[in-house]
Amino acid sequence: MNKYLDKAFGFNPQKHSVRTEVLAGLTTFLTMAYILAVNPGIFSALASQGMPTASVFTATALAAIVGTLVMSLYARKPFGLAPGMGLNAFFVYTVCLGMGFTWQMALTAIFLEGIIFILLTATNVRKMIVDAIPMNLKRAIGAGIGLYIAFIGLKSAGIIVSSEATSVTLGNLGDKAVILALVGLVITSLLVILKVRGGMLLGIIATTLIGIPMGVTHYGGIVSAPPSIAPIFCQFEWTKIISWDMLVVVFTFLFIDMFDTIGTVVGVSVKSGMVDEKGNVDGINRVLMADSVATVAGAMFGTSTTTTYIESASGVSEGGRTGLTSFVIAACFAVALFFSPLFLAIPGAATGPVLFIVGVMMMSPVVHIDWNDFSESIPAFVTMLLMPLAYSISDGIMLGMISYVLLNALTGKFKKVSVMMWVLAVLFVLRYILV
Repeated sequence: MNKYLDKAFGFNPQKHSVRTEVLAGLTTFLTMAYILAVNPGIFSALASQGMPTASVFTATALAAIVGTLVMSLYARKPFGLAPGMGLNAFFVYTVCLGMGFTWQMALTAIFLEGIIFILLTATNVRKMIVDAIPMNLKRAIGAGIGLYIAFIGLKSAGIIVSSEATSVTLGNLGDKAVILALVGLVITSLLVILKVRGGMLLGIIATTLIGIPMGVTHYGGIVSAPPSIAPIFCQFEWTKIISWDMLVVVFTFLFIDMFDTIGTVVGVSVKSGMVDEKGNVDGINRVLMADSVATVAGAMFGTSTTTTYIESASGVSEGGRTGLTSFVIAACFAVALFFSPLFLAIPGAATGPVLFIVGVMMMSPVVHIDWNDFSESIPAFVTMLLMPLAYSISDGIMLGMISYVLLNALTGKFKKVSVMMWVLAVLFVLRYILV
């Protein structure tokens, strides 16, 4: 049995535990299962254009299953994949509703983006980009993602809300959902402090159950057959493939997805110790190839860019280290296809506290940043701060790298800046100017 697990998932019985990997997979799934409800909700804006919302639910689950299985069996890493938040909104509100393009053209752009990613990964270009990021920036990426994911958790729980006057503000602490989230935060924090195995998963379950009598958790049944994806499967539009509009859309999807993925993989890997002494992620090319294949598969199923999920940090924090964790995640998405009402009953008030705790856990790399060398610490701080403030992992990374190259060049520290960093900085500047 152990020999099979090792061959299939990279599982070493001397280092890993099946129970830990399974709990980690369940925890990650529960923290990212919201995408099954949120993604169809976002795409509902395109229902009038002939894109059935119900079909998007099935496409979302299938994209997550295929992408995460490739991550499990090929890359053998504990990361979950699904259609990315932010990228789905860009698809619907910017490309389709804002720029006036059809959803078929947008799916074509994502399909092309995935093909380009496969080529960039096969030629080691994406690995070269990851390896070129200075170690202090890699540490800042992990910490920045911690702030970002904690912010997401607080927003999903209603503890932090939007404000016209101050952008964000404290939510209504008398609201039942917020009260439930605060109770869940206390419960989950205690479980983590007491080092209860599977504490975050237990926190989600306990908070969800407490939410039933409070009227926050809405039980809507157990079993439901998955809707057909026939109306959106492989619905590509090739008439505008050679056009400036297609180039702009593909280029934008490419940049956002590339650095969201790189940020997630590097940040979670640094936190969990899955890097060498130089900060290089073991098996990074396989991870990036899995992400690329998932993007192509997602486009074929009929949904927006499929990417590696930052919520994977919750499972990694529970001890998940191998492909067995991601296999469990994929299995859960497969089950969710038929038990969607049950899984979709989990409220944001239950998952928000876990994301906040994960954010705390992600902050530890900051102690290793050289804060006394301002040519290192200023770009690191830019990276960390702008991820939550700009609500974008990719923008935090790109602006952090631009500031790193600029500050070190202007202070005569040219030897610190690699050729790849120069190339990336120029491309990032052009990206902000042209797109």
